[in-house]
Parts: sequence; structure tokens; C-alpha cells
Amino acid sequence: MTATQLSLRSEARHDGRTVEILALVRGAFAEKGFDGASMQDLARAAGMSVGNFYRYFPSKYAIVQALIAQDLAEMEGEFLTVLQSPAPMEGLRSLMQARLDVHRTREDGQLWAEITAAAQRKPEIGQAACDMETQIAAYLNRIFAAETGLTEAEITARFPAHAAFAITLFKSAAMLPPTAEPIRADLTALIQRAIDTTMSDILALRKA
Repeated sequence: MTATQLSLRSEARHDGRTVEILALVRGAFAEKGFDGASMQDLARAAGMSVGNFYRYFPSKYAIVQALIAQDLAEMEGEFLTVLQSPAPMEGLRSLMQARLDVHRTREDGQLWAEITAAAQRKPEIGQAACDMETQIAAYLNRIFAAETGLTEAEITARFPAHAAFAITLFKSAAMLPPTAEPIRADLTALIQRAIDTTMSDILALRKA
């Protein structure tokens, strides 16, 4: 299942109650980890019986799929807004900066650290995470193309690693451990600077 399919599936299934459940189980996953959080733990976090919880999500993998789809759908909306702006690259920079700031006060970084670790052991989760990153990279390349006047095919051919590098840096910032808290602001600034440098390589090819 591709990231796009995950997003479409999410839109079809995520009624208000499902979204509420996902918001409640995020904390349990972040706190206990993918292997440590049992379905009973997750049902308890959602304030539901285990039997009723299984009606929404038959497995932890299904929950991770839904979390990935939910976050991807949110990011898709943000990327489309950036693409429609008069200065897409500046809009992208502002978006990434805002998300880096948000990660300082949200438990999403811990959650994605757990999902990333699980992806190394669980092929199905690894594939879902890979699909998500592929879709994000495609949006980044669309933004690069819109800013430079090059085609998406040209961007992909000339800068195959730039989008992946930006995603890797962003994930690193989001998943900084608690021990990094005293230097988190400085690390985040360095990561943002590295992302800016990566984008500058592409901006240099902007057509007149």
C-alpha cells in the first residue's frame, strides 16, 4: 500500500471518533514504545474496552498505519498551501521552521522515534514509513520545481538526494532525545541551517 493509498484510506475511515482515539493513543505509544504498549494499554488510553477498541484497530500495525496516514494528510495540506504561495521555497522554509518549533513541545518526536525503531524490525511498518517519506519527497520536488522553473523530472534527476537529506535532517531534529534538551535550540538552528544550505543548491538553478 502506497502513502497515497494510506491517505485515501485514512480519509475514508477517520471519522471524528477515530481521530479522537488516535490522539489518545499517541501518548501511550510514545511512553511505552511500539513493543511495550499492549493493545490493552492502548484501549485503556482511549478509554475503551479492548473488544470495542479492536473494532477500530485490529492490530498495532493498523494503528501505526492510521497514524502515518493522518500525519501525511496533514502535511499534504500544508505542502499544497506552500505550492500555491508566490514564493514556494520561502513558504517551505517557514513551514519546516514552524514544525521544528512545534516538535519541541509535542510528543510527536518520541512517537516517531518509536515508529522508526519498529520499522527496523517490522517490514510492514518499514514499508509504510518508507511510503510516507517517498510521498513527502515528491512534494518537496514539486516545490523545488515550482521555485526554479525546472520540471519535476529535471529536479529528481539532478538532485536525487536533496529531498531525502532534508527529510533525514528534519527527522533527526524531531527525534532528539531528552538528554539533548540543554542544547536543543542550538542543534535545531544547525539543522535548519543545513536544510537552508541544501535548498540553496537548488535555488542556484532558478531560471530567469
